[in-house]
Amino acid sequence: MMKKPLLICLALTALARLSAAPQDAAPQTYLAGISTEMKVLWPANHTINLVCHGHSVPAGYARTPEVRTFDAYPYLMHRGLSERFPHAVVNVVVTAIGGENSEQGARRFEKDVLSLRPELVTIDYGLNDRSIGLVRAEKGWRSMIEAALAAHIKVVLLTPTADLSAKLDDPKDPLNQHAEQIRGLAVEYQVGLVDSLAAFKNYVHKGGNLPDLMAQVNHPNRKGNELVAAELLKWFPLDN
Repeated sequence: MMKKPLLICLALTALARLSAAPQDAAPQTYLAGISTEMKVLWPANHTINLVCHGHSVPAGYARTPEVRTFDAYPYLMHRGLSERFPHAVVNVVVTAIGGENSEQGARRFEKDVLSLRPELVTIDYGLNDRSIGLVRAEKGWRSMIEAALAAHIKVVLLTPTADLSAKLDDPKDPLNQHAEQIRGLAVEYQVGLVDSLAAFKNYVHKGGNLPDLMAQVNHPNRKGNELVAAELLKWFPLDN
């Protein structure tokens, strides 16, 4: 029969291993430094650059070829930050290109993103990465994440927004598989995660109709973008 001290020892060892396991970044603390900078008053403040990198969704495409910049989540996030931090000079730069995948985004990451010396970069390629598959997509995401972290830039990854042609209740659907891979990367690198796909699913779970969030089969409308922006804004707490 195992003695109690040994049982306690084993339990503590298991708890220590669990505590040491990689975890995703916490919304209340990960961008606390940036939030603090946004509270600094003139003339001690400085311009804070945030970059939104990705494909057509952050680029603002609605019903292709129509672009609705002011309905897209980068603008909605910018507006929300300006309201939350009225003394901050925030510059949100969109480097997204419609139709692009993460391989292409990674190739121009240094030139188009790192050159701006942002405090934060968001990455959103899940929808289009279905065309290149999980292995190639993972390589592209890792390249961008590691380059940003090496430059001491904070990173927030976004899972894809919904697609009306996807089977959202099927774990084997490519959209779900790419979302799961992105979640895993956020945990591995301990960076921020905005789970857009989970937000869309939660809307449906609560009785909403998915088409109400969509401008076309694979692009969210303003209401859908508002869900993403709201999740992004959770990473910029006023109290930290």
